[in-house]
Amino acid sequence: MPIEYEMGDDHVALITIDRPEHRNSLDMEHFFHLRSAWDRFGEDDDAWVAVITGVGRDFCVGADLKTYIPQVTELQQKIKSGEVPEIGGYRLDDGVKAVLRNVALYKPIVAAVNGTCVAGGMEMLGGCDLRVAADTATFGVMEPKRGLFAGGGTTVRLPRQVPFPAAMELLLCADRVPANRAYEMGLLNEVCPPDRLMERAYDYAHRITANGPFAIRKTKESVLRGLATDMREAYKIETELSTEVFSSQDAKEGPLAFAEKRTPVWKNR
Repeated sequence: MPIEYEMGDDHVALITIDRPEHRNSLDMEHFFHLRSAWDRFGEDDDAWVAVITGVGRDFCVGADLKTYIPQVTELQQKIKSGEVPEIGGYRLDDGVKAVLRNVALYKPIVAAVNGTCVAGGMEMLGGCDLRVAADTATFGVMEPKRGLFAGGGTTVRLPRQVPFPAAMELLLCADRVPANRAYEMGLLNEVCPPDRLMERAYDYAHRITANGPFAIRKTKESVLRGLATDMREAYKIETELSTEVFSSQDAKEGPLAFAEKRTPVWKNR
């Protein structure tokens, strides 16, 4: 399966794009399977954090243009003619959901960027919370180079995630930048040698799973929902979610474990 989903006993789900012969590009089928992997992660109570990576020299280069564009054209023609917009059970919105655009997934995601991260790969990176990259990785919003538009969330998320001048350099110059430059721009948490990539990504994941999973999920929800509205509404959301956390079983377990000098046993509720 080109999109692999592995669940360890450490509450970390590993999602791997394994299509190196196509540079980890995605057609309609593989966008569907990637979207399904995110759905599975979101629904699995035992999965607290996800790590996503690629196989080979590429993380993800976005859509497989040789097959995906004809498929999208066919779907759009079906929409115009009033037909059900599906091809073999795959839908047009699988692509945008696969790159985490406008998806209410409040569990943390760590990106382990092993190589080239452009187009849809950059779109998906914007939906990841922590980003570790091999020092050989490269990044770019390349769509304008081809007269295209990065419509999978990048023009919305990137200016909210890095300083404005850095975002506009990536968006308007459309150049590919090396990992160290991406780190300087604030796009990454860490750059490391390729042979340490997964070790470093899992270090972040395990530091997250040491915390109360319910509190972590609600914290991310507060951040994402708050960013999508004004300050007054964001404070209301924060209060609402804070109340949920302080009323949870984990909020009782955390202080009790601290008082008893032991590791908390989280219930995720």
